[in-house]
Amino acid sequence: MNENQGDRTDGDGTGEPGTLRTDGDGIQGTAAGTAPVPLSVLDLVTVGQGRTASQALRTGVEIAKLAEGRGFHRYWVAEHHSMPGVASSSPAVLLAHIAAHTDRIRLGSGGVMLPNHAPLVIAEQFGTLEAMAPGRIDLGLGRAPGTDGATAAALRRSDRLNEGAEDFPQQLSELIRFLDDDFPDGHPYARIHAVPGPVQATAPGGVQSAHRPPVWLLGSSGFSARLAGTLGLPFAFAHHFSARNTIPALDLYRSSFRPSAVLDAPYALIGVSALAADEEAEARRQVLTGALSMVRLRTGRPGLIPSPEEAAAYDFSPMEREFVDGWLANVVHGTADEVRTGLDDLAKRTGADELMITANAHGGEARLRSYELIADAYGLPRAH
Repeated sequence: MNENQGDRTDGDGTGEPGTLRTDGDGIQGTAAGTAPVPLSVLDLVTVGQGRTASQALRTGVEIAKLAEGRGFHRYWVAEHHSMPGVASSSPAVLLAHIAAHTDRIRLGSGGVMLPNHAPLVIAEQFGTLEAMAPGRIDLGLGRAPGTDGATAAALRRSDRLNEGAEDFPQQLSELIRFLDDDFPDGHPYARIHAVPGPVQATAPGGVQSAHRPPVWLLGSSGFSARLAGTLGLPFAFAHHFSARNTIPALDLYRSSFRPSAVLDAPYALIGVSALAADEEAEARRQVLTGALSMVRLRTGRPGLIPSPEEAAAYDFSPMEREFVDGWLANVVHGTADEVRTGLDDLAKRTGADELMITANAHGGEARLRSYELIADAYGLPRAH
C-alpha cells in the first residue's frame, strides 16, 4: 500500500520528465526478531454481526497500538465502499484518528482508490496527515473502485468507470505534481497549491517539513506492477485475494524496474491473510467467518461478518464449498507455529521484501490475539 519520477510527465500527460522530491525513509523496513522480512498490518476494520462500527474503530486503534508496541513496520487501511462489514470507507479520516493514538509506527492507505477522487483532494488530505504525523505517512494508491460499479458511479458522479482506470497514469502524475508543488510554468494548475504542502516553505517567513508521503502503487494484476516498476516506485500486491497472480506480478514489477530517486532496487510487499489462534481448530473456526463473508460478497449479498457459530452452521452449496476451499487454501491459519511456518514459506516462494498481514475474523478479540501470537512466534520485541 514513494514515489517517483523516472519518466514522469506533466499532469496533462505531455510534459518533460520530472524528478520527484520525496523522503525515501520508511519505505524499506527492517525485519524484527526472527521474521524473514519486515512484518506489517493491513486492517480492514471489519464489523461483525452484533458489533457496531464504533467498536470496530476502537479495535482498529488497539491493533495499531499493538502493532507499534511489537515492532510491526506499518499499519495500513483500505478504501472500501457500500460494504456493511468494512468500516474503512474514509482512509484519511481513519488514519488521522490512528495517528492521534500512536507515536512511531508508519500509517498509510492500502490503498486510496485514486479514480474515485480529484488528485488535489488526495494531496490535501495526505499533506494534512503528514503535518499531523511527520515522516510516518504512506500514500498507497489503487486504480480499482473498491466497490461495485453502481457505487463507483455514485462516488465519481459518472458512469464512465473504464475511463477512470485508463486515466490512472495521468491522475497519478497530477497527484505527484500537487504533492511536490511543481507544475511547470504555463500549466493550468501552476498557480494552484495543495495545502499543507511545499508552497508554505516559499511564502514569506515560511518553513515547511522536508518530508512528503512516499507514494506506493497497489495492484492485483500486472498493470500497476509494470507502472510501479517503470516509475521506480515501491509496489504492494494483493496476494490475499489474488494469489494466482502474485508471482507473475512480482516478476513483472522486478523486470520492469528502473532505479529512481526513491529506490535503487525494487521493493515489493504482499498482503497476506493470516490468522493464528491458540488451537488449530479455533483458527479454522475463525477464518471460516471470513470465507462465508466472501461468499456473500461474491454473490452480491455483502453484509456484516458472520459469527463463528453462524459460519459453522451454514449449509454451503457444492459451488460455495469449492469457493471456500480455494479461498481458505490461501489463508495462512493455525497455531502460531503453523502460521510462522506458512509465512516463512510464502516469503521464500515469492521473494517479497515485506509481508503485510490482514486478519479477517468476526470479533476484534480474535484478531488482536492473532497479531500477538504471530509477534510472539517471531520473538518480536515488546515496547517498554
